[in-house]
Amino acid sequence: MPDRFKRGLLLVVVFLSGMTSLAVELSASRLLAPYFGTSLFIWANLIGMELVFLTIGYSLGGRWADRHPSAVRLYTIVAVAGTLTALVPVLAHPILGLSLNAFANLDVGAFIGSLMGVNLLLAVPVILLGMVTPFAIRLEITKLDKAGKTAGHIYALSTVGSIIGTFAPVFIFIPTIGTARTFVTFGVVLFLGALVGLILSGARAPLSRVALPMTVLLSLSIIGVALPTPIKPGYGGQLVTEKESLYNYIQVVKSNGWYELVLNEGQAIHSLYNPAYNVTGGEWEYFLAAPLFNTPPYRTSDLHSACVIGLGAGSIPRNIDNTYGAIPIDGVEIDPEIVALGRHYFDMNEPNLRVIVQDGRFFLALTHKKYDLIAIDAYQQPYIPFQLTTKEFFQLTRTHLTPRGVVAINAGRAGNDFRLVDALATTMHAVFKNVFVYNVVGEANSIIVGMNDDAAQITDLGINATSLTQPDLQALAQSVLSPASNLRLGATNGLLLTDDRAPVETIIDQIILGYIRNDSSGG
Repeated sequence: MPDRFKRGLLLVVVFLSGMTSLAVELSASRLLAPYFGTSLFIWANLIGMELVFLTIGYSLGGRWADRHPSAVRLYTIVAVAGTLTALVPVLAHPILGLSLNAFANLDVGAFIGSLMGVNLLLAVPVILLGMVTPFAIRLEITKLDKAGKTAGHIYALSTVGSIIGTFAPVFIFIPTIGTARTFVTFGVVLFLGALVGLILSGARAPLSRVALPMTVLLSLSIIGVALPTPIKPGYGGQLVTEKESLYNYIQVVKSNGWYELVLNEGQAIHSLYNPAYNVTGGEWEYFLAAPLFNTPPYRTSDLHSACVIGLGAGSIPRNIDNTYGAIPIDGVEIDPEIVALGRHYFDMNEPNLRVIVQDGRFFLALTHKKYDLIAIDAYQQPYIPFQLTTKEFFQLTRTHLTPRGVVAINAGRAGNDFRLVDALATTMHAVFKNVFVYNVVGEANSIIVGMNDDAAQITDLGINATSLTQPDLQALAQSVLSPASNLRLGATNGLLLTDDRAPVETIIDQIILGYIRNDSSGG
């Protein structure tokens, strides 16, 4: 075989290895999302461990290449890496399944253990992929006066592969064929490149010892991901459908006649719909009380427009329609797949609802419209996107409120730990004179309301409630006024969140861990 052809094949394998190493990382984030979510903690874990594994691979690859500088050994390493990459989703699902029970049982040790188990599953193929570049450099260097040029070319080629491996899974493979098949596709392509190298290198023994068993394992992996099985079972009901989008792992679950929108790790319901009921209840209904804090008299006919950031499958607009009438509503949702599922399964087809597929803050920065109500319910459970919690964001929302407009945001809590609620209230107080807080009765949620009306008082809700004629809204107002809802002035001594410093995920992680500790100790 001509040396130029051998060199070309080697460079192709270097490119494929660089591409697969980043494809594994990006695909792993989607593999973990249905079980662990997509928080900053998960990304830091993935990126950090990937770098650790690559570092180990670079070191081992360089040492092994100096001792055994053989193309056959390199292609064997690549073949094994490709096979193990394809096996990741098949082997990971049993481990990830343990995290569901761990989270449900508040067993933080098992939860973290299952996360580390997946990391260890990724360790071997990523370490092997890290070995490829230093091994290839050792094989390519024939003259010391060209060592730098050779190393530069190979690292550049590997990096170009990594760039392709960053974008291809996100924009092409995961949305079209899913996460599991993405792992298998990149693993098979890498294996085939290594197999060609082994064949053309005349390696008979490695072919029999490596290629045949690896082919069997690859076949099992392909069969495993080809079977029509759900990524994970429906949380608390019958799984109707599931989707993987650029932003979320999405499930539609049916339970006792209700359609439920469930995202990522599945520990919360993001939208509800039942054809037999107009009002869904829960935190979505509690947004309806926010405009009633305006200076009396305030009637339902005084609400003329609304904007919902975090539209989901349309529970908040449906509640608004059935209490305030079919007013114009702009619903902002970043995930187009959620919008499609909302229209199909949740009857999110109201003629007065204009759906905008966009980031909520970006939408507000571009629009010139003003609203009587801006409702923010943009959870990626259990986290709120930090850019929707800061002083700068609430300053932006205030510019889009009418003189009697209100902004209301849903915040989660655990038991009596109101750190996130207090931080949001404190931040809103930096923009609004009047900030009121009430709890969603029976749920671990609180609604924080900021008033554009500086003359509004916390007692105005009770005054306005006396003139309400809609039974549902009357009942809601009484629920907010009840001791169980703990209607109160917003805190001013919490953490001020800014675009520069908004540790929302850290606060929520501390709340969750504190709740787990208290629960496990019987507190």
